[in-house]
Amino acid sequence: MAHPPDIETAVIGGGVIGLAIAVACANKGQEAIVFERNEDVGREVSSRSSEVIHAGIYYPKGSLKAQACVAGRKRLYEFAERNAVPAKRIGKLIVATTSAEIAVLQKFEGLAYANGVEDLRWLTAADARALEPDVGCVAALFSPSTGIIDSHALMKALEGCLQAGNGSVVLRSQLRSALCLPDGTFELEIASGTEISKLTARNLFVAGGLGMASLRDKLPFGNGYEPPKTRFAKGHYFTLQGRAPFQHLVYPVPVDGGLGTHLTLDLQGTARFGPDVQWIDRIDYMFDDPDGKRRADFEHSIRRYWPALPDGALEPGYTGIRPKISSKGEPPADFEIHGPERHGVPRMVALYGIESPGLTSCLALADYCVKLLGTQ
Repeated sequence: MAHPPDIETAVIGGGVIGLAIAVACANKGQEAIVFERNEDVGREVSSRSSEVIHAGIYYPKGSLKAQACVAGRKRLYEFAERNAVPAKRIGKLIVATTSAEIAVLQKFEGLAYANGVEDLRWLTAADARALEPDVGCVAALFSPSTGIIDSHALMKALEGCLQAGNGSVVLRSQLRSALCLPDGTFELEIASGTEISKLTARNLFVAGGLGMASLRDKLPFGNGYEPPKTRFAKGHYFTLQGRAPFQHLVYPVPVDGGLGTHLTLDLQGTARFGPDVQWIDRIDYMFDDPDGKRRADFEHSIRRYWPALPDGALEPGYTGIRPKISSKGEPPADFEIHGPERHGVPRMVALYGIESPGLTSCLALADYCVKLLGTQ
């Protein structure tokens, strides 16, 4: 006679996505345990972003990114309000700095409306300056539903919701292997420091972010299934000395691999610029600018839409790494969330390439994953 599993649902990865999945499971009455390899939740992708709540403008119609972003944005604002998570709907200008870039804005407008984003407004150069006197552009799109959120407070609120329900987070715990047992449950080998423990779970979600690169050979996929390869795209952020003369986010036309050197504000009004895109082979958070060339490149890019940027005003900020499943020069890939129909293993869901707009989409993606698992 088979023994009942030790826990009902195991979630590998304690970033914003893993936490949201665990909360969604707990809300359905499941015991959900999150295993996080770091000393606190969200120490990797989730805490090293621009903290922007995206509207859903840039993504192809029908893509999972588009659907999850638009649905997730509304839910994220509501969650923040209910749980006292600092967030603010401050709006964003996407600027064309040359007449040739106006066509790109028109493309974004079409994508946005196809995705259900219907509040964009066209701005002339004079309109843009009326909102932001220091911005330089020939035209702009204004997105009033774009905002900012305290990502750390969001993750702590999700952790609190999980603990108040039927779940918990286990820190400093890394998955070494997962086996599918004959009765359909999963046997997980978890390393916590020098201690190795084994436990069984009925359901398994793998939301490892950057760690999906090392987990691909540790999961019990079906024969013939090849998981997407995770690649690392490092982004540097510079911060501005003093207070910025901006009240809204300002984004230029996107570049390969990202959304360009954009200007974002945190909830204290501090301006930060980035990220750039540096493809790397291993996880490395070092801020790399030994000769000042990176700073000079940032200054050049920023002055396209903020000509009055003072000399020497940028300071090194921080870096983040995006888990990409597209390569340099390729079109951005959609989120890849694989359930039993893709990898052949019942009661398991694996997530790949959850970069921007993953933060915005976290609550919508969590529900998507639970439905994909096929469990109630």
